Amino acid sequence: MRVVIIGAGQVGESIAADLQHDHDVVVVENRAERADELTYALDVLTVSGDGTELSTLEDAGVADADMVLATTDDDETNIVACSTAKALSGSAFTIARIKNTKYLRTWERDEGAFGIDFMVCTNLLTAESIVRVVGLPAARDADMFANGRVQMAEFEVSEGSAIADQTVQEADRFDSLTFAAILRNGDVEIPRGDTCIQTGDRVVVIGSPRSVQQFARTLAPKRSPEKDAEVVVIGGSEIGYHVCRLLEERGLSPRLVEQDSDRARKLAEDLPETLVMESDATDMGFLEREHIGDADILVSTLDSDEKNLLECLLAERLGVERTVAVIDRTSYVGLFETVGVDVGLSPREVVAEEITRFTQSGSAENIAFIETDKAEVLEIQLDDSSPLVGRTIQDAVGDLPKGVVIGAITRNKEFIVPRGDTELHPGDHVVVFVDAAVLDEAMSVL
Repeated sequence: MRVVIIGAGQVGESIAADLQHDHDVVVVENRAERADELTYALDVLTVSGDGTELSTLEDAGVADADMVLATTDDDETNIVACSTAKALSGSAFTIARIKNTKYLRTWERDEGAFGIDFMVCTNLLTAESIVRVVGLPAARDADMFANGRVQMAEFEVSEGSAIADQTVQEADRFDSLTFAAILRNGDVEIPRGDTCIQTGDRVVVIGSPRSVQQFARTLAPKRSPEKDAEVVVIGGSEIGYHVCRLLEERGLSPRLVEQDSDRARKLAEDLPETLVMESDATDMGFLEREHIGDADILVSTLDSDEKNLLECLLAERLGVERTVAVIDRTSYVGLFETVGVDVGLSPREVVAEEITRFTQSGSAENIAFIETDKAEVLEIQLDDSSPLVGRTIQDAVGDLPKGVVIGAITRNKEFIVPRGDTELHPGDHVVVFVDAAVLDEAMSVL
């Protein structure tokens, strides 16, 4: 497939790096020096120029492209770039990255508006990721599959955890939960029954949402259930607004701190179940008076990475159980989590994963990435031609490479716990964990 990516920022580079091995990738970038950097760093063709200009897109070969991705930091640029690309090639599938939901709402009313076939909203995607994590104590990441019937989640095993120093067999106390992988010291390990879970491990589980929630409660038994959790959101940005709105939809009543009086007033009108407080969230006196330290979760969505780090460290000092920071620079995520932030989420990384998920899905119904590049969780619908159909899991895994785990099955909208004697049928939706090292080999079988 020929893919043209407009914009070589962190998002564009990340997508290009993921697609370069399997597709013919062209990157358009208006900064000549940045275009040169990518020429040497990746196996892609680069074109220096304005991605909204016909001549530049003609040089990039958009007329012959199968897909055009506009991923710059400017919404209007991405919309114009997709419209221009559509004018050059009516057959190219166009995807635009946008931040402001007003464009998303227009597009949703008339899909194909602006000449865009698929629109990815950074702020909304980030808020949705935050809310999924908020709903699972101790979770670092979470995704849904099979129309919400299957959930994947990644948890960190902290010191004193109920499953620390237990074997997988001892920790596996849930009927509809599969231990898919353990991430340890940067490596992916497929667990066996006698594998010992250690403090600091990151455990990936796949199962029914109820079983994943029960597992989360086992890891953090003292934390309040989601319906009773007290959540404080710092910053009334678009992301902060959407986090509160989505929490309200789940029946929660979060507190939101916003310093700008006009913005605070608007948020109070738009969020009826949210207590909006107008204040500087770095004011320790305010934080103590409002008992912010009693919160179960604090989410910081301010306009700079440094402010979000400071806010999370202050919250931890006051006694907040868990902190989540929005981090613009993807390279800062690991650093911030090392110095005390419980969960760091990069909007750029979230949107890059969403676009890559869409472009790479192929035969997969849905894809989630583990630690960006360590592994993938795939939802595959089996058809009559699948080599797995008509065989039990115990028999079928012999044809699958090591590093593949069948985590869950749904059949006729019902959740089925995968066991060795479970026979796979045409039409089954199978959710599998695949180590990135064996992904190509696994996909040839799946």
